[in-house]
Amino acid sequence: MSPPAPGGRAQSAPLMGRAAEPTIFELSAPGRRSWQLRTTDVPEWPAEELVAAEHRRRAPVPLAEVSERDLVAHVTRLSHRQYSVDLGAYPLGSCTMKYNPKSCDTVAALRGLAGVHPAAPASTSQGWLALLVELEEALCAITGMAAATFQPAAGAAGELTGLLLMRAYHDAHGQRRRRVIIPDSAHGTNPASVSLGGYEVTTVPSDDRGCVDMAALRGVLDGDVAGIMLTNPNTLGLFEEDIEAIATAVHEVGGLLYYDGANLNAILGVVRPGDMGFDIVHLNLHKTFATPHGGGGPGAGPVAVSERLADFLPGPRPVRVPEDDGTTRYGREMPPRSIGRVHSWHGNALVLARALAYIRVHGGDGLRRVAERAVLNANWLRVRLSSTYDVPFDRPCMHEVVLAAATLKRRYGLRALDVAKCLLDEGFHAPTVYFPLVVEEALMVEPTETESPQTLDALAEAFERIAAAAAADGGLDAAHAAPRTTPVGRLDEARAARTLVPTFDARGG
Repeated sequence: MSPPAPGGRAQSAPLMGRAAEPTIFELSAPGRRSWQLRTTDVPEWPAEELVAAEHRRRAPVPLAEVSERDLVAHVTRLSHRQYSVDLGAYPLGSCTMKYNPKSCDTVAALRGLAGVHPAAPASTSQGWLALLVELEEALCAITGMAAATFQPAAGAAGELTGLLLMRAYHDAHGQRRRRVIIPDSAHGTNPASVSLGGYEVTTVPSDDRGCVDMAALRGVLDGDVAGIMLTNPNTLGLFEEDIEAIATAVHEVGGLLYYDGANLNAILGVVRPGDMGFDIVHLNLHKTFATPHGGGGPGAGPVAVSERLADFLPGPRPVRVPEDDGTTRYGREMPPRSIGRVHSWHGNALVLARALAYIRVHGGDGLRRVAERAVLNANWLRVRLSSTYDVPFDRPCMHEVVLAAATLKRRYGLRALDVAKCLLDEGFHAPTVYFPLVVEEALMVEPTETESPQTLDALAEAFERIAAAAAADGGLDAAHAAPRTTPVGRLDEARAARTLVPTFDARGG
């Protein structure tokens, strides 16, 4: 499936059809090889002398035997069938799937960065340590925090780290608090992180504006509350206008405010979580700062904290070390009350290098323009599509707009899932569907700042075309059959969830 030209529709997949594409095992024939290893003077040791019997396989690894030519062709065909941020709009709400500038990839590939072993002593890795210190200072300036750790390797890891910091802080004050408050529109990882952190979840509802219900919040606040997990703007794409009152209320009972940084793209250079009253902030560098995102990683979820939590950060941390002669060197330092490591070394370092390159290219004014254009794009879509789709909270949104297909479902039987599948045939990646859970038939659309007016117009036309087709004779049947131009058609998701395919025994036999 190729992306649409601006204002146009997608073309069907130009390569082999679904049924014609062989698997790598169907290409296999005994004796074929696609590798060559150079001869070395390292002696070969019998496996039984190196690996204990209980750790050795009982049967050969079930690998395909193919020629290099067939292997390259097979993988290349598969790569042509993948959708990516380099191909077209990827409006996956709450995930900030923006285009990744190639200049940042070039920086991360420099030999002086990519060729350094993580175990190198500080004396031979001064450049890396200086880079990390500069990135920490930049992120603290952006968030209004005092110090940060780079160890968490993703947003969910950042969430857990933030909750462990929250626990360490309260433990240091002799308090065993049990509960963390989460809005009903929160990211799905938040409750899981709370449980992993050893806390109980207390949910507060949204009000008719799509924000935290202040009366309900005050009703659950007491000395047993360790903190609250929020993102601002929230998961409905709306700014929490009562954030100062929320911060005051939580702090009055001794709780901390945790900021889920998934939606930071909307406020870069405009307002800082620290100024709103947050104590802990995690950042998704693989979202906000345009480093590669998806496909299993790598990610980076640094956690920044206010001054009173800095001593609890994971360590060791990169730091500046003033010398007697007035110069500065860089070293590593363990915070005095550190919670310990949460990842080896300093996390996924090359992702961090990309993020610093992105920040330096944009500068402070450029980052503000990123937020402004992301908000403008989302609101353009909100206004354009409000006559076709439901807008549950129809007021200015931030970086993303939550639409709904509830009316289309009642009138024509067109569900949010059908809209998403039809968008694949239109040449676009689908938005997030059925989330947040508080919106019936939700379609969460985040265009990001990197999409042009032409692409936004084409995306809006696709949404409108799908809704119009459902109202026509036979249109609903076509929608239920979508997607038809992708390598894999619509799956029976209920059956897939109930009938799992077992994996093979990793040791064979």
